[in-house]
Amino acid sequence: MRTAASASTAPAAAARSTHAQITWRLMPLLLLCYLFAHLDRINIGFANMQMSSDLHFSDTVYGFGAGLFFIAYALFGVPSNMALDRVGPRRWIATLMVVWGLLSTSMLWVEGATGFYTLRLLLGMAEAGFFPGILVLLNRWYPAGRRAQVTALFAVAVPMAGVIGGPLSGGILQGFHDLGGLRGWQWMFLIEGLPVVVLGLVVLKALPDHFESVNWLSAEQKRELRTQMDGEEQRKSITSLSGIVRDGHVWLLVAIYFAVMLAVNTLAFWMPTLIHGAGIGSDGQVGLLSAVPYLAGCLFMLGCGRSSDRRRERRWHLCVPLLMSALGIAVAGIAPGHAPLVMTGLVVAGMGASAALPMFWQLPPAFLANNTQAAGIAMISSFGSIASFLAPYLIGWMRDTTHSTSLALYVLAVFIALGSLLVLRTEARVVNPA
Repeated sequence: MRTAASASTAPAAAARSTHAQITWRLMPLLLLCYLFAHLDRINIGFANMQMSSDLHFSDTVYGFGAGLFFIAYALFGVPSNMALDRVGPRRWIATLMVVWGLLSTSMLWVEGATGFYTLRLLLGMAEAGFFPGILVLLNRWYPAGRRAQVTALFAVAVPMAGVIGGPLSGGILQGFHDLGGLRGWQWMFLIEGLPVVVLGLVVLKALPDHFESVNWLSAEQKRELRTQMDGEEQRKSITSLSGIVRDGHVWLLVAIYFAVMLAVNTLAFWMPTLIHGAGIGSDGQVGLLSAVPYLAGCLFMLGCGRSSDRRRERRWHLCVPLLMSALGIAVAGIAPGHAPLVMTGLVVAGMGASAALPMFWQLPPAFLANNTQAAGIAMISSFGSIASFLAPYLIGWMRDTTHSTSLALYVLAVFIALGSLLVLRTEARVVNPA
């Protein structure tokens, strides 16, 4: 009896050991890269207070410029991921990082709206292939039953960028202001942009493309991974590039991701401004308080990913975080001048948005075969970027038009809640791991 039990648990233990080995080899570098990628996205939110004042930007100009990043992101996501399939993840991701690091640093020379718009467009082009490219890479290394935890571990860089970036950006804005003839926001782009160039060179040297190409996995480990991946391929319904456009499941996923991106980017671009509007005047205090929702999001995201893999359940683990995001954003709009209520709403929204992002990306691989994942994931990501444009622009336009943020937050909360209900339209037998 004991021998039979030992024999049945041996393969599971070996698989856990293999996946732990892969995680320790890949995740530290990928996590660091994505942390800086998201830091480069949200630092524009911290720059807003000083930058808009110095350059005489209205809320509409800022919101439009912040959102232009995602227009370029949407247009270049699919071509970038197709290039990744040809060139290989290591070389393509390294190239993207070096280019966007230089562009992000160049933001310190912006002098007007035209330069602001131009650099935001170029930055969106450079970053378009990074996140979907990493997802394709992870899907080639991990079977479905392990991906929720791994994707959550990778995507924890999003809230971690807020935890680290809030105090860091706030500290730079306050402590480096007018040092050496540069404003605080200019120092922030310089200090947070240049490390990305160095990281890109590290990726070129150290990131392996596929488990088949490494020498630190044994032949037996590679064979077991190959068997798991091949078995999963038989369940997938989208096996051609034309099928990506024709299949209704893809468009359902686009609509759901639209809601996820509304939640993530409402916080990324407007949280510092919302906290400032609640009566917090110091840049340093705004930075510290901005870290709180992201810190709560880190813990909730990791717990949600672990729970999803253990229970082999995907839909409710995405639906509930999206509902939390909608509720939190609505609460933040109830009394925008009441700091405790605003912070409560932002913490709930931060937890929900942080968990929703990695949980969403468990759904597309359930439908997309290996040969369609690069294009399919990029297409979903690209269309979702439209929401990333609308969130900052809608809030900026409504603030200028109505002199109130609340109505925009309520509208966004409704769209996010509708997206959470669409999650339940997916089929449990398809999206839940076997």
